[in-house]
Amino acid sequence: MSNHRPALLTDHYELTMVSAALKDGTADRRCVFEVFSRRLPSGRRYGVVAGTARLIELIRDFRFDPAEVEFLLRTGVVDETAAAWLTDYRFTGDIDGYAEGELFFPGSPILTVSGGFVECVVLETLALSVLNHDCAVAAAAARMVTAARGRTLIEMGSRRAHEEAAVAAARAAYLAGFRFTSNLAAGARYGIPTAGTAAHAFTLLHDDERAAFASQVATLGKDTTLLVDTYDISQGIRNAISVAGPDLRAVRIDSGDLAVIAQQSRELLDSLGATETKIIVSGDLDEYAIAALAAEPVDMYGAGTAVVTGSGAPTAGLVYKLVEVEGRPVVKRSEHKATIGGRKVAVRRHKPTGTATEEVIVPQGVPDRQPNDRLLQQSYVVAGESVPLPTLDESREHLRECLISIPWEGLKLSVGDPAVPVTVVPAA
Repeated sequence: MSNHRPALLTDHYELTMVSAALKDGTADRRCVFEVFSRRLPSGRRYGVVAGTARLIELIRDFRFDPAEVEFLLRTGVVDETAAAWLTDYRFTGDIDGYAEGELFFPGSPILTVSGGFVECVVLETLALSVLNHDCAVAAAAARMVTAARGRTLIEMGSRRAHEEAAVAAARAAYLAGFRFTSNLAAGARYGIPTAGTAAHAFTLLHDDERAAFASQVATLGKDTTLLVDTYDISQGIRNAISVAGPDLRAVRIDSGDLAVIAQQSRELLDSLGATETKIIVSGDLDEYAIAALAAEPVDMYGAGTAVVTGSGAPTAGLVYKLVEVEGRPVVKRSEHKATIGGRKVAVRRHKPTGTATEEVIVPQGVPDRQPNDRLLQQSYVVAGESVPLPTLDESREHLRECLISIPWEGLKLSVGDPAVPVTVVPAA
């Protein structure tokens, strides 16, 4: 669990609305806000819900401390009435949403926040900051997992992200099916298995490559990974096996034409008797590069920059919109940004074989349930109190099952329609 407390994770305009609503008497009107995506990022056929458990924890601890309130007063962001309200802020409403690891599509109401207007609107930036980041990383990571075809993936992107985003990205990648992270904070905070090896600097530190390898093996034993591409890869492999013996756990290659080098490295390892030594490749890998290596003798992939930045889609494109006031649906009619009013209920429809065929969304009603339908929303917070949530490993398994359930076309990396069509229907 994190002890990171959100501090002023809200926007100026949200507090403008808080001040005005407190003044005009609309602050406590019962409202419903929904988080959804109008469209998926280009080339994507599904989104992945991730970060919800992190968000609920942050909302539980969401407070404005005296120094923050004083800053807001001093700079004129809020008046005295709003400052007093912020000082006592506690979320007392309800939050429902799709499970972590669930797939989503355009229009899917992945999070529903209900309560008084001001207590809900002040959470917009926090909710979108967490969900847009984690969902983007999880979707990219899930595509990489599919491309890897059962081979192990290690998340190695901490140096390409903000320090807290790096921990969240490691969590989202693990949720999506990565087996390890190099981020030790993520290992400590979330129990994610960690893995890593020495960098080129360690080899350069020593007088020669053999000395560096000998030091690492003496410290960590043969169940370690030696980085063999600091100088010459073929000689690096020979040095690694000479020092560690043929039962060395793995070698890592971080540069060059990986398809060609993987083949040559496997042949060389086998000729040296190291038939069980694994080959790990890294270096700017994304889902397309991983897919291109599917036929090569690669045992593990290390993905960094691409996974922590969403592999070209660094945000999931989620929005947080008011859809209901005092039981009355409200809509935004702006061109290309229109919304559908009313609180939504969603089900995923399946064939008897378990293949998903459709997502059905009903505003202000309950879907006409059919056999093999699965209700998508669950409770996260009731009257301000969080409910027990699935573990990270349970959410990871849920995503694995969801990916199995969609038609095989939905797993393609090419541009195409969403894996499951979405239908919005009137209440039954």
